[in-house]
Amino acid sequence: MAKLSIGIVGLPNVGKSTLFNALTKKSVPAENYPFCTIDPSVGVVPVPDERLYQLAEFSKTQKTIPAAIEFVDIAGLVKGASEGSGLGNKFLAHIRETDAIAEVVRIFEDANVIHVDGSINPKRDIEVINLELILADQQTVSKRLIGVESGAKRGDKLAIAEKAVLQKLAHALEEAQLASAIELTDEEREIVQGLHLLSMKPIMYILNKKAGGKNLDEVKDERWNELMKFLDEQKAKWTIVDAGIEHELKDLEGEDKIIFRKELGAHDDGVDLLIKKGYELLDLETYFTTGVVETRAWTIAKGSTAPVAGMAIHTDFKDKFIRAEIVFWKDLLGAGSYGAAREKGLVRTEGKEYIVKDGDVIEFKI
Repeated sequence: MAKLSIGIVGLPNVGKSTLFNALTKKSVPAENYPFCTIDPSVGVVPVPDERLYQLAEFSKTQKTIPAAIEFVDIAGLVKGASEGSGLGNKFLAHIRETDAIAEVVRIFEDANVIHVDGSINPKRDIEVINLELILADQQTVSKRLIGVESGAKRGDKLAIAEKAVLQKLAHALEEAQLASAIELTDEEREIVQGLHLLSMKPIMYILNKKAGGKNLDEVKDERWNELMKFLDEQKAKWTIVDAGIEHELKDLEGEDKIIFRKELGAHDDGVDLLIKKGYELLDLETYFTTGVVETRAWTIAKGSTAPVAGMAIHTDFKDKFIRAEIVFWKDLLGAGSYGAAREKGLVRTEGKEYIVKDGDVIEFKI
C-alpha cells in the first residue's frame, strides 16, 4: 500500500496543532498499515467513504479496512526558516519527506490569540510560508547548478539537459514563483524529480475560522476578497475548517456529534472534508475488494492500469497478473449478490490494459 503523507504547516498560533489533534483522534489501528509510525507528530487517518461500509454490509464481512492518509504535524514556521531561523532546518527537512503540504492560515480575529505579525491577513501568511519554500528551493537549485556545470562544459548531454531545466527553475524561483507553477515537459519533470523541491509539492490551503469570532468569510472584508482572488488565480484547493470545534468534538461519535456540532454553530464535518480534499490533492482514487473475511479500500494513483493497481495489495500482482474480474460497486449492490451481478453481465473480465476506475470492486486472477 502506498504511503500517502501530508505535512500540516503554518505560522505560530494559527490552530495547526489543534487541527492535528482533531484529525488524529480519527487514527486507525497501526497493524493494518505497514507504514504506520509511533511518532507522536504523525497520525494515520481513514479516508471517509460510505461505499466501503455499504460493501461490508453487503458481504457480511468480518473486518473492514478503509483507505488511509498520513498527516504530519510540522514544527511552526517562522520568517527566515530557509536561513535556519527557529526550527528552520528541521521544518524544511520534515516537509521534504511528505507528498503534499496543507497550509493552515487564520481567518478569525481574537484579541486573546496573538498573531505572530500582529494582525490577521491570510494572504500575507500564505505568502510568508510559500516564500520560505521558494527560498529553500533556490538554495537546492543553486547547489545543483554548480554540480552539473563541469559536465555541461564537457558536452555531457544529460548534464546539458539538466542545466537547462535548472536555469528555468532558478529564473522562476527568483521571480518568487512556486516550482509547481512552472510548465515543464515530462522529461524535464523527470530530471528534477530527484531534487525533491518543496514548492513542487501539491499545496492545499486550510482556512481556520472560530465559532462566535469575527471570521473573514462572514464579514467578507477586503482581506477575504484578496484571499479569494489569490486562491482563484492559483486554481488552489482549499477548505474552511473550525479547528477549535473539531477538537471539542473529537471524542464524540454518531448522533451526539451531529447535535453538538449544530449547537456549536458548525454544520459540515470539517475534518472529513479536509481528509477527502487531501485525497483529491494527491490525485488518488479508490478501488475495493470485498468478501466475508475482509472488505477493504485500496489507494491508487488516478489512471493506474489493473496490474499496477494490484500492487497496492502485493508487489507480485503486477508481474503475475493474468486478468481481473471487475464490477462497479453500485452495480454490485443493486444486483443483490455477486452471482446475480454476473448473470446480468455486470461483472467484466479485463486484461492488463484496463484503467481502474474509482469505485471498482476487483478480484485479481494471478
